Amino acid sequence: MIWGRYLITAGLQSCRCRVSCQVKRHYSFLPDDVKSLRAVVNPDISKIRNIGIMAHIDAGKTTTTERMLYYSGYTRALGDVDDGDTVTDFMAQERERGITIQSAAVTFDWKSHRINLIDTPGHVDFTLEVERALRVLDGAVAVFDASAGVEAQTLTVWRQAEKHHVPCVCFLNKMDKPAAKLSFSIESIRQKLKANPVLLQIPLGSGKNFTGVVDLLTNQKLTWQQRSMGDDGRVFESKPLDQSDDPELLQEVSEARAALIEQVADLDDEFAELLLTDFSDNFDAVPSVKLQEAVRRVTLARKGVPVLCGSSLRNKGVQPLLDAIVAYLPAPSERHHDLVRWYKDDLCALAFKVLHDKQRGPLVFLRIYSGTLKPQTAVHNINRNNTERMSRLLVPFADQHVEIPSMTAGNIALTVGLKQTVTGDTIVSSKASAAAAARRAQDDSGMGKKRGEHAAVVLSGVEVPDPVFFCTIEPPTMAKQADLENALNCLQREDPSLKVRVDPDSGQTVLCGMGELHIEIIHDRIRREYGIETHLGPLQVAYRETILHEASATGTNISLSKHFLADCVFIGTVTYRYHCQKGLTDTLTQCLLTPSGPLLGYPLQGVSTLIQSVNTEPGTSPAMVSACVSRCMLKALRLAGGQVLEPVMSLEVTVEEEHLSSVLGDLAQRRGTVRDIQSRHDNKVLLATVPLAEMMGYSTILRTLTSGNATFSLELDTYEAMNPQDQNTLLKRMAGL
Repeated sequence: MIWGRYLITAGLQSCRCRVSCQVKRHYSFLPDDVKSLRAVVNPDISKIRNIGIMAHIDAGKTTTTERMLYYSGYTRALGDVDDGDTVTDFMAQERERGITIQSAAVTFDWKSHRINLIDTPGHVDFTLEVERALRVLDGAVAVFDASAGVEAQTLTVWRQAEKHHVPCVCFLNKMDKPAAKLSFSIESIRQKLKANPVLLQIPLGSGKNFTGVVDLLTNQKLTWQQRSMGDDGRVFESKPLDQSDDPELLQEVSEARAALIEQVADLDDEFAELLLTDFSDNFDAVPSVKLQEAVRRVTLARKGVPVLCGSSLRNKGVQPLLDAIVAYLPAPSERHHDLVRWYKDDLCALAFKVLHDKQRGPLVFLRIYSGTLKPQTAVHNINRNNTERMSRLLVPFADQHVEIPSMTAGNIALTVGLKQTVTGDTIVSSKASAAAAARRAQDDSGMGKKRGEHAAVVLSGVEVPDPVFFCTIEPPTMAKQADLENALNCLQREDPSLKVRVDPDSGQTVLCGMGELHIEIIHDRIRREYGIETHLGPLQVAYRETILHEASATGTNISLSKHFLADCVFIGTVTYRYHCQKGLTDTLTQCLLTPSGPLLGYPLQGVSTLIQSVNTEPGTSPAMVSACVSRCMLKALRLAGGQVLEPVMSLEVTVEEEHLSSVLGDLAQRRGTVRDIQSRHDNKVLLATVPLAEMMGYSTILRTLTSGNATFSLELDTYEAMNPQDQNTLLKRMAGL
């Protein structure tokens, strides 16, 4: 038996951050002699499942993951979020707050299948973690609170899965809650997600009397008998329904199975033909294996989503969920066919996450799409156009890693030695292999040599959302400035949604993040992991600016005997366009890429730039051209008139009816607009839009108004023009008046 020690610390190396307790975990999958692991580390690609767990915060993602690890034999003890001893939530901040902050990868086996699982955050501030995980996964498990149905962040992560065409399985968790309701959750999926739920199970009992499920494919009754408080749910009873069972249950199961067969027949032509030819007289005689095959085809085609139910915290229903992952979600070979065909047996992988380790340097997570990855080999980064040597190859087990000699297509690997690679980079075996793949792709598309050499074979990266909050950050002393810059560089590489810039006027370092919690976590990590007691300035909103009307200007720059002229016209459209004459330099282009607004210097949005002409004399330097164009642009912007755009958030508040009026009154004072008020069991769900600037410290106010009996979530909706009065107030405040 191997002991794995979990110190409640920040990351892999911060031993000075040790708190007053230590948590020891039993592992059964990390042997000292890793030969047994190496023997199965590269299984048949058809037996691999790369999946993610996604959901709204507190729906039970991490708890579900912990049960999967336990029942698969990866751990010997059940982890609990409240106890702070879970495998995937290993950061100190995660264990203290009981939330997932960064995605964690674990690898385990279930019934001869290799499952590479990523547990993702549910908080909107860490949406990028979900985005880059879904980018490289083949399937996903969406976890729902069965008493709440589809919540705000559920909708967000579902859209991300839709964008990447990821097939999903739904798990209605917390069926043991008194307010849990199957029909409500199913209708919520249908209405809010616009999905087609395919119900595969119905619950046995409700609330505290929830004991198990009935499998509609096999008519098997699966029950977990809670014999004691410490019952781990590993043993459950499976037996077919018979006439001795409750007549109401038999009737419900019969109707539900008939509805399932009819629904699958509508979605899958092959199954419909089977019914008409072989089972037209008796649909009940359809073999469960044929029905399962049809459900798999429906799932892979994303025409429907299988729905299962259970209670992870009470250790019920997780084993059938693991069976569903194996049965219905795709193998790597069932996706990404073009890339595999173009690269053939050559390596092609995508870097989707970077972690920093003080001993080993940057650790880069790679999803391998084709070929084989081996340590001590050189690989080519297409995006950076450079070659790096990978020193070591590891299998990720949350914050534990096992070194291996090779990794084949379809797997997720952790590499050491790739110092220049960042999130979104495509890694191949060599520059020649990328060129060969590009030629095959061009031949397939019939485009010959018209496209760029690597355009067709660079994997699409990860879309990084724009930050909405920013604040200044200062080291305790100037002697720590270099250390702070190094820490921020490492954190930016780990987290592309974190932006760091230097204010050109004050020279201060500015942190830009996705929310209050995001910046708070970054600040805490700098203190714990890098030992720097930094000071944060007041949190500010990341506004945008636009113009009110078209304007043109002419600028002249005179230096000694040389002068030149630039004419600029600003047009209020949604794209940037450049018309440059007489060989404008890259410096000039860069000047136009990041213009600032005329009012407060925030980034411009919805503005198009047209350079009509540039006249220069021989010997004019690029710097002078850039300075003249910048001056001309600023002049035209002032003539065009400025308008501040503020971020407006979608707000969802779940509150008891007795506190609804207080919440509505507070929202009215925050310039909020109520869109809808829905009922969810005994609670009210308030849907509104509200300016982000008005939501500072809202969690504290909401707790006070509702005696702690309300929850809320925020998500960026759009940028809207401020009214003149609010804009003037903002301008005066920013000017210090």
